[in-house]
Amino acid sequence: MNNFLIRPNSPMDYPRVKLDFNISVIWNRDVQGVGTIAQDMAQNFLEGERVLALDLETTGISTNNDRIVQIALIGSSKDGSEISYENLVNPRRSIPIQASNVHGIYDNDVRNLGDFSKFAEEVFEQIEGAVIIGHNVRQFDLPLLNNEFRRLGRLPPTPKAVLDTLEVVRRIKLPRPHNLGALCKKHGISLENAHTAAADAAASLLLFWRLTIDHSPYFRKSLEELERWLVHGDSRKDDSNLGRSLEDLDMLDSIGKIRIDEGHYVLAFGRHKGRHVSEIQKIDPKYISWLLSPKGIEDEEARKTLRNSLD
Repeated sequence: MNNFLIRPNSPMDYPRVKLDFNISVIWNRDVQGVGTIAQDMAQNFLEGERVLALDLETTGISTNNDRIVQIALIGSSKDGSEISYENLVNPRRSIPIQASNVHGIYDNDVRNLGDFSKFAEEVFEQIEGAVIIGHNVRQFDLPLLNNEFRRLGRLPPTPKAVLDTLEVVRRIKLPRPHNLGALCKKHGISLENAHTAAADAAASLLLFWRLTIDHSPYFRKSLEELERWLVHGDSRKDDSNLGRSLEDLDMLDSIGKIRIDEGHYVLAFGRHKGRHVSEIQKIDPKYISWLLSPKGIEDEEARKTLRNSLD
């Protein structure tokens, strides 16, 4: 029987996750002690890996336009030591009240803090080569995070694999609802103070663990096979909207704003994200003019290649 109990340092109302299968986790503001859960996932496909649950709190739901206000990475390194990383981030813009009502972070909380550039290097080092776990992390958290890196003119980190609990529950065809809170409740995880980055990251890690226990036949795969199954299914007939991600395509420019898809150039950011550049030229030529300027694509060789493809 595994028992984890980490008590807060003061009587404040800290986030709490409690599982009714003999695991209880209470963490302080630094989320100390939660990372041991990752190492206790006795699954061969995670052996020897750095395993991190990722969650962001943001100014909104647009992966292209919104900004990070809080980031959490919770798990363990390859040697089993705990990783409990959480920071508030100044988005350099006002946080909409609708967003603050969800995550409880207001302009006053971040006004005197550093923006994402302060944390970029340490976040990169944590995520690069790690196995990332999260709920809707492939479609929301990682794309939004990657755009923060691109705004700094940097390549985003590349995880070794992404294991998305939303994709898992869809693949094994669990009944709806599929939001994190409902799934945690269904699987015996009592999540208080949801919608803080640390609480949601820890909850997604615990949910993934519970899913590997309750539905173990699905996880008898290598790490590579498991991620391929989550994204593409068992066969071409099982392909779904999860599909191939833009992040899987080769980059034309140095930071991946333009991707190459079977000889076509695809925009990987902005309001035309996912469209072929040739299509955008027909519907929004002014945007193409901007894109082919140094303000759009910084990489001169990439601009030249793209310009030649449109002539």
